[in-house]
Amino acid sequence: MKVSSLAILAALCSKAIAGTIFLPGYPDRILVIDEATQKIVDKIPSEIGIPTGVTRSYDRKKIYVTSNDNDGVAVIDIATHKVLQHFVLNSGSHKFRINGVAPDPEDKVLYTVVREVEKQADRYVVGKLKYGVIDLAQQKIVRTADMTPEDQEANGSYYGRSPFYVSPGGKYIYQFRDKVTILDSSDFHVVDRIELAKPDFPDLEDVGMGAALNTLDERGAYVSVFNAQDPVVHRNLFGIAHFDLNSRQFQFTEIGPAPTGMIGLQVSPDRKTGYSVVVNGEHGNRRCEFWAFDIARNQRTMTSEFPCRPRFSFGISSDGKHLYVYGAGFEIEVWDAATLKLEHVMDLQNDVTMGGIIVVP
Repeated sequence: MKVSSLAILAALCSKAIAGTIFLPGYPDRILVIDEATQKIVDKIPSEIGIPTGVTRSYDRKKIYVTSNDNDGVAVIDIATHKVLQHFVLNSGSHKFRINGVAPDPEDKVLYTVVREVEKQADRYVVGKLKYGVIDLAQQKIVRTADMTPEDQEANGSYYGRSPFYVSPGGKYIYQFRDKVTILDSSDFHVVDRIELAKPDFPDLEDVGMGAALNTLDERGAYVSVFNAQDPVVHRNLFGIAHFDLNSRQFQFTEIGPAPTGMIGLQVSPDRKTGYSVVVNGEHGNRRCEFWAFDIARNQRTMTSEFPCRPRFSFGISSDGKHLYVYGAGFEIEVWDAATLKLEHVMDLQNDVTMGGIIVVP
């Protein structure tokens, strides 16, 4: 029996990329997409409303889904696509607006930022932002703590994603902004603030750390792009930062002049190549580019401009050979990571919520 060359090629491609994409979609589902066929193979119903955030569990076996219309949490098993549990935090006249979650190392509780809203006879009373703990067994918020005015302002911008990173031992919670705020997980009191505005590096000042590098399975580390200025002529610079959650030691490696904005950092599974999306200009003058980096040498190796969307994000395939541009639409653009050229477009026939993307091998 003869096998055509096209069939052999298709089989090789299927083996080369065999991961699964989980993507929140309107109005009440998680889309499950097979990377090999690039087809939707399952639609997991969301019993908690519109899914606006997805987070991997600490053991990497589950997905936590959050919603901000019903303020709920759902737990999905990655292997079977089954909803293990779901619940809403609202009760009666009380609503609890949550902004993403971060699991503890035992996957028993979720740390979050919450704002309580109470419906009264003639008005709504909106509370201040607080730190919160959601107990998965009790299916409710079991603890809240006040935050300082400084932290109130800083936490107001998070939407659908977790503002926290938990230390491997579970004792400390980290938040990365223009400074690193370290909280005690038992009561959320501030243990330390590491001022990044004046770091102990002679060639940098006013450091701000961006979105975390979630593709590296380094639970004891936070890896991100950063922006800073040199103290002499105040040039805006960018580079890659690495923060050890155990020792609290960090390092910045400057790469070059900073663009107007950068969206995240994704890294190939072999940890050799990183990718970011760079945005320059505003509105009709916006220009979007992929930037590729040699991680070991901290050098930019390649750039390529692509059409901007009004709102979008990006991810990387499970084998690191493709980049996904998605959000605010019905499609995922698939770009070749080696050439930064558009290969094709996946038509999902379903609008997605910009709640994040999870890709598992």
